[in-house]
Formats: sequence, structure tokens, C-alpha cells
Amino acid sequence: MNFVYILKSRKTNKLYIGYTSDLRKRFIEHNNSESKYTQHGIPWVLVYYEAYLSRKDAQQREKQLKMYKS
Repeated sequence: MNFVYILKSRKTNKLYIGYTSDLRKRFIEHNNSESKYTQHGIPWVLVYYEAYLSRKDAQQREKQLKMYKS
């Protein structure tokens, strides 16, 4: 299973959009400073996610959501 997810920083109120095959692990990584793009926004909360069977579909949806965000 592949996931597209949206995190919200409790510190900055900014959103982060990503995709992963292991949502729980990736969420922990974001909150443990293991991602340079999100380390300054800790703590993060998961506000939304979608599940996809294919990685390609998840990547396409992530790209679409990022276009809406801009």
C-alpha cells in the first residue's frame, strides 16, 4: 500500500505533503528530525491521508496536491 499524506506543523502552521509506503514510519521520521525539510516544524500532526495500490498513483496525487498548495 502507498500513501499520500498531509502534515501540519504545530509550531509554524505550515503544511507538508508527501508520499510513502510506510505511513507510520515516515510520520515518526518527520517528528524525529530525520527529514531536513520538516525538522524545523516539529511537532507535526497528520491531518489527512489517502491510500493507493500503486506507487505511481500516489506520486501523481502528491504532485497534484502540491500544485493546489502553491
